[in-house]
Amino acid sequence: MRAFVTSTVFAFAIALGASALAADKAEKPAKAEKAPKADKKGGEVTLSGEMVCGKCTLHETTKCQNVLKVTDAGKETKYYLAQNDVAKSNHEHVCSAPEKATVKGTVSEDGGKKVLTASEIKFEK
Repeated sequence: MRAFVTSTVFAFAIALGASALAADKAEKPAKAEKAPKADKKGGEVTLSGEMVCGKCTLHETTKCQNVLKVTDAGKETKYYLAQNDVAKSNHEHVCSAPEKATVKGTVSEDGGKKVLTASEIKFEK
């Protein structure tokens, strides 16, 4: 009789533990996935938006500089392109008028501004 009671209590404890575990998993909300803003490979991101001149269009820089304006969920973020060969060779596209562009590169921050060091720039036609 004692073995029967022990095995019944043991079975009940296992069932109770399993249902508590299932309830615990059900109560935890799934982690919200962030909308993929960029394709990250080796620290590089790919961002698309409107590229403009920081001096001529935005009047925010003292020298001509590419700025990529990206809108995500109604919020605009400006990425100031670092002055490397890729950015300099593609500046004439945007100095006179904004153009839609996709830029691949690495993002950092400098003085509260996002700086994008471009490795590749493609303009939409």
